[in-house]
Amino acid sequence: MKRILICWIGNADLRASEGDESVGAGPIAQALDVREFDEICLMTDYPKARVAPYLAWLKNRTETPHRLFCEKLSGPTRFGEIYEAAVRVCTAALGQRTDQIGLTFHLSPGTPAMAAVWIILAKTRFPAELIESSMAHGVQTAAVPFDISAEFLPDLLRQPDAQLRSLSEEKPTESASFENIQYRSEAMARLVEKARRAAVRNIPVLLEGESGTGKELFAHAIHKHSPRKNAPFVAVNCGAIPPNLVESELFGHEKGAFTGAQFPRKGHFESADKGTLFLDEIGELPKEIQVRLLRVLQEREVVRIGSSKPIAVDVRIIAATNRNLIEEVGAGRFREDLFYRLAVAYLKLPPLRDRTGDLGLLIDHSLVQINLESEEQPGYKHKKISAGAKNLLLNHHWPGNIRELQNTLRRAMVWSDGEMLTKADIEEALLPGFGKRTEDILNRPLGAGFRLNGLIGEVAKHYLYRALEEAKTKKEAAELVGLPNPQTFTNWAKKHGVKEKKTNKKIRIGTRHA
Repeated sequence: MKRILICWIGNADLRASEGDESVGAGPIAQALDVREFDEICLMTDYPKARVAPYLAWLKNRTETPHRLFCEKLSGPTRFGEIYEAAVRVCTAALGQRTDQIGLTFHLSPGTPAMAAVWIILAKTRFPAELIESSMAHGVQTAAVPFDISAEFLPDLLRQPDAQLRSLSEEKPTESASFENIQYRSEAMARLVEKARRAAVRNIPVLLEGESGTGKELFAHAIHKHSPRKNAPFVAVNCGAIPPNLVESELFGHEKGAFTGAQFPRKGHFESADKGTLFLDEIGELPKEIQVRLLRVLQEREVVRIGSSKPIAVDVRIIAATNRNLIEEVGAGRFREDLFYRLAVAYLKLPPLRDRTGDLGLLIDHSLVQINLESEEQPGYKHKKISAGAKNLLLNHHWPGNIRELQNTLRRAMVWSDGEMLTKADIEEALLPGFGKRTEDILNRPLGAGFRLNGLIGEVAKHYLYRALEEAKTKKEAAELVGLPNPQTFTNWAKKHGVKEKKTNKKIRIGTRHA
């Protein structure tokens, strides 16, 4: 059986060929000194000019023939690229004689990510012996039982998956800088300009907008462009704090202030001193806490629970809510005086459906960002989007705004095996709606694939089907939708592709598409 050693050329190997005695002969030459191989497959991401002297040096040390595989990586820890490169080299080394070749993977040269990929391949796709070497212990077989390897793979994937979960939970994928917020619409241009002006002034800001419109992104951008940019930015989700802990979380407590308070604790106001405190979902705060918050903003000091000593704080407040706080004030659920204290700079973020011309730009930008965040996952292939798939996205209503758009793309990219996202991939990734709303028809974004004839046809088809379902005769169906006679109803049905069928003297339809 032919024995082939496959490994990356590491920095220690290059240093050995340059005369650095601290690394000895380097991992590869050390292995060749004590073990026999019929061939060596060497992989490198280094420039050929750097590798050429090493190959000449190695040739003088051993008669074992070698093959060099130059594999360009965008980074030494890019798992996906490393995995694909290793698979290519293993496939080339085996050729058509898979049962006549024994592979050995050397774990020591290269980065830990490279070693991790060798372990995975040796226990799954390309059964191989694993070796490692060091100056202290020489060359040894690396005993990695299969059960450990099986546990290692989920660990390897856990970090990218955790990043995916984090990204899907809150923030749309955009930079915290105004310069990188993607928009073409006039509505967003005006909003960004207002936010820039507010950023440089030490005034409270109130951000209002639907879920997923990017309120926290704007908060980060305002902080980054403010005189407080080098001080802390502390984000607090007011709706996620249990009611009995809100006061302690915001203002802190002393030891023994209540059961379980074993140590004194700073509140978020103290933690954000000299910086920015972002109070997300501020409309969820209980009325009694609103009173205390108003006092803190007026006096610029907090008093911890269990203490009577005020602590001075210098904090800029940026608050956000997906509620209409003016309506909340009118209903008595939010204090009027607190509202006016917070809304010195009031910025209302438009929903995606009102950002005319932005949707196509956001689709392209999100696709690039999601490809970047996913590229370290083993075997990941960069995705593109077909014209049909993009058109489907352009005509969707997006009640969940940018967050829904990006999570839809993430789902489609996870489910899709190919490099091109198809219309079927997007259809499968779209979540069912929560019921029709008036703005589904009346407030769809103009441009970006909008077709008035198609929209009118959609409305007509919906009501024609309903009339067919509810009426017992075609005459009655025509009357239900205000058409003068059955023939006119038939003409409308044909025009909009509505098929009618009679069953037991009652008009029915084959399939409903409303």
